[in-house]
Amino acid sequence: MARSKKIPELTTTPTDTNNAQTLSPTSSRTRSPPSPESERPMGPLSAALPSSTRDVVKVNNGSATELKNACDDAVKRYLSRPELFRQDHRHTDVRLALGWLSVFVAAGTALYGYKIDFEKSKPVVTLGLILYIILTVGQTLYAYFFEGNTIFVGKRKSLSKRIISERIQLASSTIPPAKSSSSLSPSNSPSYQLAITYVRSTNKGKSLLAKGRTKGAQSYSSFFDDQGNMDQEGFERWVGELVEQAMDGKSA
Repeated sequence: MARSKKIPELTTTPTDTNNAQTLSPTSSRTRSPPSPESERPMGPLSAALPSSTRDVVKVNNGSATELKNACDDAVKRYLSRPELFRQDHRHTDVRLALGWLSVFVAAGTALYGYKIDFEKSKPVVTLGLILYIILTVGQTLYAYFFEGNTIFVGKRKSLSKRIISERIQLASSTIPPAKSSSSLSPSNSPSYQLAITYVRSTNKGKSLLAKGRTKGAQSYSSFFDDQGNMDQEGFERWVGELVEQAMDGKSA
C-alpha cells in the first residue's frame, strides 16, 4: 500500500513578517511632515513667575482707570520676558516721535518770534504754528486709528526643525457695570476685557502654521481685594489661559 505524501504548509514566521515590514518602501521612505501642534512653542502657563520676583500692586479700586492701568502693566510684565515674547514698541515710538517733533517746533517757533521783529517773523511763526497743529493732529489720529486699544505687541522666533515666527497682539478695554451705581461691589463691578490675536508662521511668514483670536472678560473684583491689592498670580493665570487658547488656534 502506497503512502500518500504530505505537502508541507507554507507558514510565515515572525522573522519573515519583520523582514517584509523592513523592506516596505512605504515605511522606510515616507515620513509624515511635522504637525503644527508638535512645533507649538512654549506658552506662558509653562513659564510661571516666581512669587519672590513680584512687587506688591495696590491701587484705588474705586477708580476704573487705575484698575485698568494696573492690569495693562501686569500683562506687559507677564508676557515681555526673555522666555516668552519680545515687546514691539513701534506704536509708542511713533507717538513719542510725533510728540517730540511738535515740542521742538513749538519751542523753535516761540524762540524765533521772540528774537525777530514781529512783522518779519510772521511768515515763519505762521508756518511753525501750522506744522505744530499738523503734528499734534497726526499724533491723535495715529493713536485712534492705528494703535487703538492695543497695549502689547510681541514677537518671538524659535527653532524646531525650522524657524518659527510668532506675533501676538493684545488690546484691552473696560466694560462698565450693567447697573448704574457709584459703588463697585463684586456684583456690580466693571470688567477688564482682553482681545488677543495670534499668528504662528514659518518660511518668513509665507507658511501659516496657526492663527487664533480669543477674547475674554473678568470683573476687576476678581483680581483686586477691598484694599485694592492685586492678585497677580490669579490674573496671570487668566491671561495665560487666554493666550494659550489663541496659540492653539482657537477662536472665541
